Order: sequence, then C-alpha cells, then structure tokens
Amino acid sequence: MDQETMIKPIARLYNDFETKFGLPRQSGIVDEIEAVIVFEPPYRDPAAVRGLAEYSHIWLLWHFSAVTEYHWSATVRPPRLGGNQRVGVFASRSPFRPNQIGLSSVKLCRIVLDEKRGPLLYVAGADLMDRTPIFDIKPYLPAFDSHIEAQGGFADEIGDYRLPVVFPPSLLDLIPGEKRKALLAVLAEDPRPAYQEDPQRIYGLPFAGFDIRFRVEEQRLTVVEVIPPGACTREVR
Repeated sequence: MDQETMIKPIARLYNDFETKFGLPRQSGIVDEIEAVIVFEPPYRDPAAVRGLAEYSHIWLLWHFSAVTEYHWSATVRPPRLGGNQRVGVFASRSPFRPNQIGLSSVKLCRIVLDEKRGPLLYVAGADLMDRTPIFDIKPYLPAFDSHIEAQGGFADEIGDYRLPVVFPPSLLDLIPGEKRKALLAVLAEDPRPAYQEDPQRIYGLPFAGFDIRFRVEEQRLTVVEVIPPGACTREVR
C-alpha cells in the first residue's frame, strides 16, 4: 500500500445513536450528548494520552463509516438549506466528499484508566454515531483554533434553528432519567430531513435502544409514542 493512503482507526466512539438519523448537524450543538472513546488494542498505552487531561476540548478526525454507497460530487445540497440549493462540496461538511473524513471538536469531560481497555476518553457534544472509527485525536488550542472574526457562510443564517418539543410526561417517564436531557435537546434540533413538511408523517428516532416516534406540525415537535428496547414495532411512515 502506498504510504500516502496508509490510514487506519486508532479508536472508536460509542454513544446512543444507532443510526445517522437524529445526529446533530455539527459538533458542539448538543453538549448534553455524552460518548466514550475506546482505543483499539495497539493504542491502549496510557502514555499516549499523558498531558491530554489538561485540555478542555479535543479535535476528532474520523470516518464517515455509515456512508456505504460511496460517491462524491462537486456540489451538494445541504439539508438545512431545504435540500434544494447547491453549494460546492468543499463549502460544506457533507460526507459525500473525495475522502470520507470528518472533523469535530468535542468537550473532553474526563479520562478514566480502565484495566482492560486502557484510557477511556469521555466526551460531550459529538456529532458521530455509535461505533464511529476515529483516525486521530488532537488537543484543541483556543489561542490558535478559535477565530473570533471568522464568518460562517450559510451556517450563520440557520444556527439558531430550534423547535419547541412536546413530550407527554407518561412517555418521558419511560426514558431513563440520565438520558432525558440529551434526548430533548436532540429532538429540539429537528431530526427530520429539511425537505419534508408533512404534518401527518410519523418519524422514528432510534436513541439509547428506544424508538422515539414523533411528528412535526406548525413548527412544534410532538412525541406520540415511545417503544422500549426489544418491543415489537410497526412500520413508520
């Protein structure tokens, strides 16, 4: 293999997102989401993370592993622009790019040394699904990585988008207490494809083993059903 193409995962991230549906559109939007990064066996040396705990945030370089039918295009249609307006692929964070590599900054909550799995990195605010391969980890340097004069393009125009969430108490009680805050924040981000506006359509969001059924009408998201892990499910429109 050519030296320029030699890249392999050093770790994997584990969280409550079994699928891409419902993932935050960018890292740091939903800090309530917690995850753990587990190193692959060759990289479980505690010396490799010596000094990392002194940083509050880290960069993750990772693989868009859920994109199974790979192709790239010079232009893409960002979901938050309604799925109709095209921009250049390098002006977006679309996974359909020449190399399926993502870049995210996340909060480093703590590092725990596990006897069998080595150092475990507990992070918050990741926009990655469960078992995502991690290619590299670097410290976030606020003096150099943050640019207060930076312009965010079309992302600045849609950055404050949120939906009010109606989650009946009888259904919310089915969710473990430590998972509720993150789930509510994810729903407020409106997991639907941006081009779908059918108020009667019922969507299913897999989260922490549960199937959260909801619909959106008049810019309000309402949870209509919560299916516990292992329960029989019916087809979702």
